[in-house]
Amino acid sequence: QFQLVESGGGLVQAGGSLRLSCAASGKILGIYNRFWYRRAPGKEREFVASITSSGTTHYADSVKGRFVISRDSATHTVFLEMNSLKPEDTAVYYCFLKGCWGQGTQVTVST
Repeated sequence: QFQLVESGGGLVQAGGSLRLSCAASGKILGIYNRFWYRRAPGKEREFVASITSSGTTHYADSVKGRFVISRDSATHTVFLEMNSLKPEDTAVYYCFLKGCWGQGTQVTVST
């Protein structure tokens, strides 16, 4: 079982940037694929980005070219650098690891 704690959310104007972090703790025995999801108000949770154990990244089309996922394997932390933010990026952002979800961090992008 893992514990995931997200941080870095907040209120930002459109065009701005935020950097989210997700720290993992618990019985971590290796380097796992890591994921970011988000849930916008009134919508289903959706995939945002992922990074494999070997460093391969994937992004939702809606964030491609604006968001960058990275990791620090030594500290089991994954990051999501969000640039050129849009109001439609407003959501609660969650990290995911092997069946476990964090509590989420709110990102609000104002016009």
